[in-house]
Amino acid sequence: MFKDCFKYYKSKNPPPDLEKVRRINLEKTGNSASNFGLNPVKTWEVYELVDHPGLIFIKNPFTSIGQRYWVVRCLQDYSKRPNKTNLDALNLVPEGKEWWEVCQNNNNKILMNKLRWVTLGYHHDWESKVYAEENKGEFPKDLAELSRFIAESLNFLHFNAEAAIVNYYHMDSTLSGHTDHSEHNLKAPLISLSFGQTAIFLLGGKTKDDEPSAMFLRSGDIVVMSEESRLCYHGVPKILQMDSRFWNCFEENDFTNDCKNVVNICKEETLWKPFGDYLNNSRININVRQVLQRGQKRLCSESDEKT
Repeated sequence: MFKDCFKYYKSKNPPPDLEKVRRINLEKTGNSASNFGLNPVKTWEVYELVDHPGLIFIKNPFTSIGQRYWVVRCLQDYSKRPNKTNLDALNLVPEGKEWWEVCQNNNNKILMNKLRWVTLGYHHDWESKVYAEENKGEFPKDLAELSRFIAESLNFLHFNAEAAIVNYYHMDSTLSGHTDHSEHNLKAPLISLSFGQTAIFLLGGKTKDDEPSAMFLRSGDIVVMSEESRLCYHGVPKILQMDSRFWNCFEENDFTNDCKNVVNICKEETLWKPFGDYLNNSRININVRQVLQRGQKRLCSESDEKT
């Protein structure tokens, strides 16, 4: 059922009937106060999917400047070494240079579209699906604080952001149906942030025989997967070009952050332009996870296992 539904929404000829993407039955929950480019929590529209216990949806709680901030971080900063990317094995970025810098200096659209993923903190091993203490980098402080704030606003206490995958989608990109089970701590939520163009997101059951629900994920939307939904099949069969530019609708409220150079890029249109141009044909998704159990300091290393 999941494969059939995935193929239906992925289809280009004939295109899928988007009326079938249901405005799923939702129950409203949660509230508090904010920062990190977010509107006050009391203004958030927070929902839990009745058909999928543990799946929480927050309708774009970000300010426009807030959206811009996280986009700049993903493109300009999180893509830098020593974070790992799919480009590492291709040797397309000269030694001593960074991907975003090279793309801008040479107007290299081909290289720009080559970046598909970045891993932060504990690096996801795409083959073994296992984290290792030896395969770990520093997790960005701002993203950790944002994730903790979102989690605690939803009553997920003691959440520690320790690993993240940043996915870079283009208009022909898809993400096949899969489950996320690499983390030791499956009780902790998975926090997913979307920016740029709109995705059709499928959420099924614990087997591919279960028919999935389809929903739109627009720029700024947050999905939190917890409890039963944490082990459900999910995927993205299609990216849709949308006219709305949520990152351009400026509000009165300001956004302050320790990364002043990033905030300056967000506020200065000439500096922001290459980032906005990227978003016009792309989607960025950040999914953040907790790897360790509460109170656990580190994963067992290979040397620990030998002693």
